[in-house]
Order: sequence, then structure tokens, then C-alpha cells
Amino acid sequence: MSAVKLLTVSEDEGEMRLDRWFKRRFPHVTQGAVEKLCRTGQVRVDGARAKASDRVGPGMVARVPPLPENDAPSRPRPDGVSAADAKMIEDCVIYRDNDIIVLNKPAGLPSQGGSGQGDRHVDGLTEALKFGYKERPKLVHRLDKDTSGVLVLARTDRAARGLSESFRHRGTRKIYWAVVAGVPHPRQGSIKYALMKAGGHGRGGEGEKMVCIHPAKIADYPDAKRAHTDYFTLWFLGNRLSWMALEPLTGRTHQLRAHMAELGHPILGDGKYGGSSSENLGDGWGAGVGGLSRKLHLHARRLGFQHPVTKEFMTFTAPLPEHMARTWELLDWKEGDVPEDPFEKIR
Repeated sequence: MSAVKLLTVSEDEGEMRLDRWFKRRFPHVTQGAVEKLCRTGQVRVDGARAKASDRVGPGMVARVPPLPENDAPSRPRPDGVSAADAKMIEDCVIYRDNDIIVLNKPAGLPSQGGSGQGDRHVDGLTEALKFGYKERPKLVHRLDKDTSGVLVLARTDRAARGLSESFRHRGTRKIYWAVVAGVPHPRQGSIKYALMKAGGHGRGGEGEKMVCIHPAKIADYPDAKRAHTDYFTLWFLGNRLSWMALEPLTGRTHQLRAHMAELGHPILGDGKYGGSSSENLGDGWGAGVGGLSRKLHLHARRLGFQHPVTKEFMTFTAPLPEHMARTWELLDWKEGDVPEDPFEKIR
């Protein structure tokens, strides 16, 4: 562990959010850990408590508490989860009580194992999230591997049944943030294309994806499943990129990615559905823009659901992953400048 440090924000660092300044100085410390250090008052700016989202500028002095060394050995635990993975998944926790655990799932970490997903996934790391319980928490819904954001786990069988029922009967509110190519017209609307799985290639079905079916033709495709996404354009950059709020009213595989691509505005970094090209011809296809990350820009920003035991309606918001936070900073988009729930007035 390092000692307490008093560090001055330099002129060349300019003004930036505290968490991003912290990550620039200490890249081995996770976003969740930075937020916890701020929340518990261990990180201070000019002697005062500060939030991870606060801005720091040249000349300000930040107090940084003792931190784990970057090259600390990762010793195996009795449950088979490495110390590094245990710390990573614990740092993802944004809420827990006797019944549920809420995570901010990192981009690139699968929700569970499966074809091509490898051995490292949320479900396999829940051994590190028992927090004194005998049984490990259970997944009740999933996010795609490259999608980050709010993911809820059930700590008991009773909670799992209640949450599963809530998700199954659409007793939840899900809002995703995404960056897409071009600007949708109209800027607010609904997409109701059905989705159907199209086979991939190779022995393992590599390249398998969802295709959209026009609502008027659903009867011609017995395997097609109805899907409904509402969208709202929060901000846009000329005619090149848009910051979108997306609300899936159904829960189909790759629904948001396939729907936005069908609309002609694929999500930035989505190679499977057309958003990874470095060229933008003005028709929405090809979302690459110089200086922006090639990772998928899709984040489960907000999740609201009825607590399975107390029956209180709870809403959780997850901070942006690092690659999307850098995009927001580069484009000078401010999270506080847009409504957290732009669909509220039409519900």
C-alpha cells in the first residue's frame, strides 16, 4: 500500500472531472474504487469532501489515500476467484441489501458463460459477492458482453422469484445511453420491427445475428418475435453523431443494436450491426470518428424496478464506463444537461 499523497492538479491537466483526473494519475484503480473513496471521504480536494463528478482545475490540491500497488500479486482465494477479480467485481457494486445486489457491469465482461464467452464472467465471479451468505447471488437478467451498466442480482430464492416475475411482466423501467451514427429523423419515436435470428457461419455459428422484420410481414416469418424500442435524441454533433436515450419495451437479443441499425443509425463501435467503419458517408452507416474509442458505446444507464421484498420502487443509475466517459469529455457533452428519464412524460 502507498502512503497518503497531496497532489496538485497541473496546468497541462486543465479542468476535468475528479474521477477522470484520478484515473489518469492511477490507471490501475477501478472506477468503482474511485467512487467509493470519494463517497467515504478518503479523497478530498482543497481539504473538503468531493464527489467523483466534481470538477478539478489547475492549482487544486487533492488528498489521495493509501492505494494498492499496481503490481500487487493476485493470490487465489478458497472459492477459486483470484484476488484481483474479487476486488474488481466487488468494486462494481453500487448497492446491496439483504435481498439484492446491484452492479455497474464493466464493458467486455460477459454476464454468464456460453459459446465463445470464456471462463471469466459475472455469474462465475458471484462467489466473491456472497458477503456472508452461504449461497452465491443469482442472475435474473443479462447484459451483452460489450454493454456496460446496471445489472441486478438476487441474494435469495425469494428475491430471485420476485425479480424474475417483475422482469417477465415488464414491471421494470430500463433506459440505455448510446452514441449512434447520424441524427434520427424524427428525433423521438418508436421502432417496432420484429426480430428473428439469422444463422452465422462455422461450426459454432459464429457471426449469428438478429434481423429486423417489418411489422406488416410478421405473419410470413413464424420465428420472428415482436420487439418495441422507444428512442429520444438527447444531443447531437452536427449530422455525424447523436447521444441517444433508448428504452426497450421488450427484451429481445441485441434488440437495441439491431433496431438502431435498421433505423440507419448504428451504435458507435458495433461491428456486428454496422457501426465500426471509420467512414461516415452521411447516411448514418459507419460511426467511426477520429479520436473516439472503437468499443461499443451502449450503456445500461438507469434501471427501475419494484424491490422483491419491500415492494418499494427503486431506481439505480450507473456511471459511464471509461471509454464512453472519454467520448463525452471529448465532445463536451455534460451528463447533467439532459433529463435522466426523457420518456417519463409519455408514460
